[in-house]
Parts: sequence; structure tokens; C-alpha cells
Amino acid sequence: MDELIRQAARDLAASSHAIVLTGAGVSTESGVADFRGPKGIWTTNPRAEAQAYQRYDTFLSDPVAYWKEMLGTVGSGSDFYAQMRQVAPNPGHHAIARLEQLGIVKCTITQNVDGLHEKAGTRRVLHYHGTVEKLRCLSCGSRFALEKYSLEELPPLCTCGRPLKYDVVHFGEPIPSDVMDASESEAMECDVMLICGTSAVVYPFAALPAMARRRGPGRPAVKIIEVNAEPTPLTRQGISDCLLQGRTGEILPPLADEAARLL
Repeated sequence: MDELIRQAARDLAASSHAIVLTGAGVSTESGVADFRGPKGIWTTNPRAEAQAYQRYDTFLSDPVAYWKEMLGTVGSGSDFYAQMRQVAPNPGHHAIARLEQLGIVKCTITQNVDGLHEKAGTRRVLHYHGTVEKLRCLSCGSRFALEKYSLEELPPLCTCGRPLKYDVVHFGEPIPSDVMDASESEAMECDVMLICGTSAVVYPFAALPAMARRRGPGRPAVKIIEVNAEPTPLTRQGISDCLLQGRTGEILPPLADEAARLL
């Protein structure tokens, strides 16, 4: 493992445009509950999962009902989101922020909606599935910090007059085009992709590594490094070059230390 970390650090230190992709495995180490694990929110509360699948349609048909649900549903609505906003970053988040501060990582693309990358100090984050820290307008695409709205009058309204929803992307909701386009652009331009804490089975996010691997001539060669607790389809299909197997909070800090030493 030590040699794998050293080699990954050499790749990062030599890169000109490294990016990071993160999934739930990074945030569970901060205590953020997952959804389908043995003690996951939906495993222990199937009704919450059923509501989650209906949430986007609820917003489209009745924004007031959507917000009443989000503000009053224990375990699946704002109670869960409020708890998420109280969680602190862990060493994995801080290591990624350090890699950015060193000038190595140019962008972090995350599936996680908890905002922990920014709390750790990462500045350029693409929230592929949105974030609990913001509200978003489906009409004009504007986003607003949650703290700017009291949510006492429902639904909260955009400056264009349309109802706002959580920026979080619900089931059946398209990935916002600005985030998708920017993420694909990063995948096409990076020379190192560091993939951390994702099972790589949720699409279209999981397609980004394959997109980087299969891009055409004229693009820089790419090195794809996984930091995951278990092998993933990326490992088995040969899309990634190597797997640093273990907890992200234990592997990423020495990886960042070694990369810093090599600069």
C-alpha cells in the first residue's frame, strides 16, 4: 500500500490538471448516514424511500406540499438535511482541500449533497447532485444560499417569481445542465482523476471515468486512481489504473503529504 500511495502521489505531483470525484464513502466517515447500507435511512424506513421517489413530482405539481413535507418529515425531509448541515469534515475532506491548496487539484466533483468539501476549505466544487446548502430555481437556474430564506412563507420564490426547491437533485429530476456540462469538460481535460469513496454504479456520474478513459486523440493521457473500500466496476473493467483500497480518511492524508513533499 505504501508504494501505491507513493506512486499515486508522484502522478498527482506531476499532473497539470488533476481532478477529484467523490461519493458517499467520503462523507460516511463524518457520520453522514447512507441510504441503502445495513443501517441506512431507507433500509430502516422504507416509507422514506417511497417518499424520496415521489418528491420531484410533488414539487412540480404542488410546491407548497413539497416544502411542507421537507420541513416536517422526520428522517427523510428537512430533519435529515438539518442534521447533515451540522456534520463536520473528516481528514479525507481536509486532504482533498490541501491538494487543491497545493495547486494540484483543479476541481472536485461530488455526488454528496452535504457541503463538507467547502467546509474543509475546497473552493472549486461541482455539486453533481446538488447541495443542502442552496435553493435552486428550475425555471431560470438561479441558486441561492439557504440562509437567505426564512422558509416561513411557502414556497420560497426566486427573483424571477417561480418557486424554489432544494438544490438537491431528486429521483427523476435531470442533472442541472450547467453542472453536467462543467463535469464532462473536466473529465475530458484532466490528466489525473482521483476517485474517492464511490461505488461507481450511480449514473450518469459513474460515466465520467469512462468518458475520461475513452476520449479521442488530441486529449491528454489520463491516469485514473481509485481510493475505495472495495473494488468497483471501474476496477473490474480496467477503467481505473490502480486501487488504493481502504478508508478515504486514512489514505488521502498521507497521499496529500507525499504529494506535497514531491513539489
